Amino acid sequence: MTAYTATVTVRLKQGVLDPEATTTQRALERLGFELEDLRSADQFEIDLEAADAESATARATEMAERLLANPTIHDYSVAVSER
Repeated sequence: MTAYTATVTVRLKQGVLDPEATTTQRALERLGFELEDLRSADQFEIDLEAADAESATARATEMAERLLANPTIHDYSVAVSER
């Protein structure tokens, strides 16, 4: 078994209201920053043991689908690296 770190990034789907991002974007604009859009995201770093990177990705994807993300309102991505 090899040690991996899986990074799961969960964000609201396009079109779903994101009040945290809206507030942050307005504050950044008041500070003089120009930006087109801003979205908030949650990031989870999961340390796990797996036979290979593919297995680690599959386990992290299952975690995202079963608990970390709500498929109705969230998109997510999974990246795995060896520790």
